[in-house]
Amino acid sequence: MNAVERFLKYVAYDTQSDEHSQTTPTTEKQKALGAELAAELSQMGLHNAHMDEYGYVYAWLPATPGCEGIPCVGLIAHMDTSPSAPGAEVKPRIVHYGGGDIVLNEEKQIVMRAAEFESLASYVGQDLIVTDGTTLLGADDKAGVAEIMSAVEYLALHPEIPHGRIAVGFTPDEEVGSGADHFDVAGFGAAVAYTVDGGELGELEYENFNAASAQITIHGVNIHPGSAKNKMRSAILMAVELVNLFPPAEAPAHTEGREGFYHLCDMSGDETTATLSYIIRDHDRAKFEDRKAFLARAVDYLNAKYGAGTVELELKDSYYNMREQIEPHMYLIHRARAAMEAVGITPLEVPIRGGTDGARLSYMGLPCPNLCTGGVNFHGVHEYIPVDALHKMTDVLIHLVKA
Repeated sequence: MNAVERFLKYVAYDTQSDEHSQTTPTTEKQKALGAELAAELSQMGLHNAHMDEYGYVYAWLPATPGCEGIPCVGLIAHMDTSPSAPGAEVKPRIVHYGGGDIVLNEEKQIVMRAAEFESLASYVGQDLIVTDGTTLLGADDKAGVAEIMSAVEYLALHPEIPHGRIAVGFTPDEEVGSGADHFDVAGFGAAVAYTVDGGELGELEYENFNAASAQITIHGVNIHPGSAKNKMRSAILMAVELVNLFPPAEAPAHTEGREGFYHLCDMSGDETTATLSYIIRDHDRAKFEDRKAFLARAVDYLNAKYGAGTVELELKDSYYNMREQIEPHMYLIHRARAAMEAVGITPLEVPIRGGTDGARLSYMGLPCPNLCTGGVNFHGVHEYIPVDALHKMTDVLIHLVKA
């Protein structure tokens, strides 16, 4: 199978992860795709192809004769899809894009409008894989999975192409931030690796946000409204007060590039109890620490105003900017640039306004920059990927690991 055929096969698997689950993987259904990938890798002739108890898939392709001394390179992608949009019963189709709007679902009148999705203008004349408008597509990151699978199959069938040992890893739960939690770096056996989990063709990423999550609980005092004067302390109103302490311009809707932000993801409550969930992001480590300190001061302010214990803060770092771990290994970036240029792709080095498994793995002893997949509009029903991107990224990976 080529990368397009594999991709169309893999998106049929519902692998949506669950941010509220306490299990590993967070959804058992991810293992269905994991078992299929392990079986395919074994059939290709890769060694020790297996899925472990946590749903991680591993295998390795031996070095060609004479290349045994080359350090092992890893290729990694994640199997799960985002909880942000439905992921079951994906119905992909290939359309030849001639410009203008794309009707995704005529019956439901779901349209991808060129005026809203400016990226479409870059793909006039190409074949695009789109959804039916009711689910995400799953290019994030089944495109990366398909590209890696197709590349290692090609190498297995063409032993005349010299390469060192190549390790392959597919992870669950990346979309909910735990894709690296149980990754067996030592067992994986790679000296360095690449995640294939980026966006449009050409993207090459080796810096990302520093990230933290904050869970805030506010305790109020509820009294019947008829006798509440000087007695009621509404938790939900204190939550609103807390939100209003944050600088309005430092939210995702007003930032870009390396600009950091505070993002209120969820807020609920009543007079008695209110909860808020924030994520904090910044590329600059010092500014990141300042943002966390600001949140702590805001909580302290409300506790001083309303009484100790009124507001509880649970603040947890999620991942850090991989750049400081990649900079001692910049040959990884040089090789990626050269591989892209070899197949006619212009590299575009951009900071990730998010994170990948590679960010965490880079701090676990496995330097791991991120490569594009070619997909566009991830995490929503307007997701799509050009057919040509799947083929080109397969070729990039083959060039990348050549000796």
